[in-house]
Amino acid sequence: MPFTPFHFGPSALVSLPLKKYIDVPIFILANIVIDIEPLTIMFFNIPGSLHPVFHTYFFGAFAGALWGYIAYRLRGLFGIIMKLLYLDYIPRLQTAVISGILGFWFHVFVDSFMHRDMSPFYPLAFNPFVGIISIQLVYVLSAISFIPAFIIYLAIVLKSKKKKV
Repeated sequence: MPFTPFHFGPSALVSLPLKKYIDVPIFILANIVIDIEPLTIMFFNIPGSLHPVFHTYFFGAFAGALWGYIAYRLRGLFGIIMKLLYLDYIPRLQTAVISGILGFWFHVFVDSFMHRDMSPFYPLAFNPFVGIISIQLVYVLSAISFIPAFIIYLAIVLKSKKKKV
């Protein structure tokens, strides 16, 4: 899914229930940041795969860790955004880096079902997930995942507001 909003639903669905353990905005945005790779390849019309490097678990770990570190440096901005969303936010460098890695890996996992040009287990040049389910089903599940993610978000916000009263 090159740079689509479809990654928001699944990543929010995974990260919101785990917000005590992972950095939610860093995890969710990692699922978008990783698509700078295919976007750049398309923009500059570079021949070859759209998903050559960062869409692998190996290099995705390095890029995800770098994203986590960079995003941690933006923690003030994320804190403001999380406050606007009524979500508690306590950034930690270790959690940020791990969340960046996990976000990249989650994206690689989801995209692995759709893109034949991916080799998620690089240096092994194969993708065992492609074609297991249809691309349409991946899109439908991604779109539908917004619903439970939003319900979880509302539950977190309501619980948080109850504690403050």
